Amino acid sequence: MNADMNREAATPLLPVLHEDNHLLVVLKSPGILSQADDTGEPDMVSLLKDDLKVRYNKPGNVFVGLVHRLDRPVGGVMVFAKTSKAASRLSESVRSRNFEKMYVALVHGTPARASATLRHYLSKDAARNIVTVHERPTADAKEAVLDYQVAASRGGLSLVVVRLHTGRPHQIRAQMAHIGCPLVYDRKYGAPPAKGERDLALWSASVGVHHPVSKEWMTFRALPPRSEPWSQFADDAWRRAESMLATDQGTAW
Repeated sequence: MNADMNREAATPLLPVLHEDNHLLVVLKSPGILSQADDTGEPDMVSLLKDDLKVRYNKPGNVFVGLVHRLDRPVGGVMVFAKTSKAASRLSESVRSRNFEKMYVALVHGTPARASATLRHYLSKDAARNIVTVHERPTADAKEAVLDYQVAASRGGLSLVVVRLHTGRPHQIRAQMAHIGCPLVYDRKYGAPPAKGERDLALWSASVGVHHPVSKEWMTFRALPPRSEPWSQFADDAWRRAESMLATDQGTAW
């Protein structure tokens, strides 16, 4: 436990990967909002504020700064700021692209290339909450860039590791669908129907960032639980995925 943490603090309600005076790194479960909206449904910022109040017996307001977002149906690693100074510095890291985000995804089919960089232009229909992919620059469309690498393929599905270079809404979902490989259970972008409600097969597996105070580069990783649909791939496939996640940013796949 970190020296700045209360030795008597209760067990956190959410899985904590790292905590110090400035950072809080946790695992988000699929289905939870990143921050509050007008639905009033549970969101990560509010849950973490409540958790910190209880764990550290703080009667006043607790600061939790949202640094980056995950779509509601996506789970995995998220980094939050515990001070306004940390929030400002981390947000600047995101804006300047000194913030590494890597994901694992299950997609239908097998991409034509085992690894590639995808560069598209995305425009969003806010009313329908859906993104359209364009091959060339288009009015009101923003550039979207990612790298992907296939870790394994079997039974008509592929386990893919993705490194984001831009953070556009629905970016991975839309770009992978555009090359003919929609994410498993992503009906919005063309995945086949499935019975019942299913979590989107996309997981924030690794986040890397310079600590807002010490400036040390820190990487936080966690693979998804080996339940459906992730259980469709065996240990050797996950070992390859882990190796890909450990590849330094800027190193060619």
